Amino acid sequence: MRLFTRSFGFAARSLRRQPARASVGILGIAAVGALLLDMLLLSRGLVVSFRDLLDGIGFDVRVLAGELGPIGGPRLQDASTIVGQLAALPEVAEAVALRMADGEAVVDGRGVRFSLMGMDVRTRRPWTLESGRDLEATADQRRFDANTPADLIVNKRLAAALGVAPGAVVSVRATCGADQSAMPAVPFRLAGVAEFPFDTESQMSAVAPRAAVRAACGGGDDTADLVLIASREGSGPDGAVSAIHRRRPDLHPATNEEIVARMQQQGFSYFRQISTVLSTITMLFGFMLIAVLLTVSVNQRLAEIAALRAVGFSSARVAADVLCQSALLVGTGGVLALPLGVGLSVWLDAILKKMPGIPIAMHFFVFEPRALAWHGALLCVTAVLAAAYPMWLVAKLPIASTLRNEVVS
Repeated sequence: MRLFTRSFGFAARSLRRQPARASVGILGIAAVGALLLDMLLLSRGLVVSFRDLLDGIGFDVRVLAGELGPIGGPRLQDASTIVGQLAALPEVAEAVALRMADGEAVVDGRGVRFSLMGMDVRTRRPWTLESGRDLEATADQRRFDANTPADLIVNKRLAAALGVAPGAVVSVRATCGADQSAMPAVPFRLAGVAEFPFDTESQMSAVAPRAAVRAACGGGDDTADLVLIASREGSGPDGAVSAIHRRRPDLHPATNEEIVARMQQQGFSYFRQISTVLSTITMLFGFMLIAVLLTVSVNQRLAEIAALRAVGFSSARVAADVLCQSALLVGTGGVLALPLGVGLSVWLDAILKKMPGIPIAMHFFVFEPRALAWHGALLCVTAVLAAAYPMWLVAKLPIASTLRNEVVS
């Protein structure tokens, strides 16, 4: 410890005698470190953001009719009975059915297309109300008065496209299947404007009671695309999944963790691979930069180092000086890389979020403590590897011949 304490002071004085070279090294490491930090944030950014979105709506289990996959597979038949059976389980706090459809609102003779959700509203609502009033929970979600317009919650983009205020009645024509034609228009009353967590930048969405959407689809079977489950505290999502398997073995429940794991394997692996490749290249550039700077510095100070060895400095001491120089360069550059990397990630995130199909609430770059730990560890490895060759040079330096060459030259 005492050896490195003295070496750090000596290394700092050596770097101050070469301000231009030290500045180049620090700025280079800052740029490399910023890019490395962004690649580490990118490697798990979508996964973390997607998990936060799933957890943020208050439901931790999804129940499907088929294997885990995107919405659009087989629908749950007799959904009201399924919801009643699952809601009665001690491990389940709440169960609501969700049905998806395509809607077209007719306003002033023009059609506005949007995504229409039908949901059995209970206590939890997977949206954030911004204005107006919310949907009301009813004791029996299967009842619907066709003579009274059902409430409709829309997002900002749909509200702007409709050009009507809360309280207005709009006619909505629903299409509820790929093989079905649009049904006759049904009146809905615009109750409020909300933010839906999975909406993209251009998406227009709305939600209404499932019974109303079912009526707009022409009645028919009591179906749902999935059932959202909120597990009871103490049981957790795994306990709820086990209870659902026992009660209805024909259903396919999946926890948020399982959904995230599936998406990480199928949808997000590309960004993890890109992050790994770019992180490796970034570390290679950092290694080469520091290794070249230290090697040049050592070659220019061979006579000085030989003189130090002659007056009693050990090979371990001069090697420690080189290592400390590398640590100071990488450490200072790494600290400067943090704010630079955060600013760069905000700019890159805004660019990548313009990709089609990306929800507004999702982010490509998400800060995690583990990313910061990996960032520090990789920079430490870079500092040690970059200093390895210069340390070997000074440790094996022939003192007598080096001093003789210096005198002759």
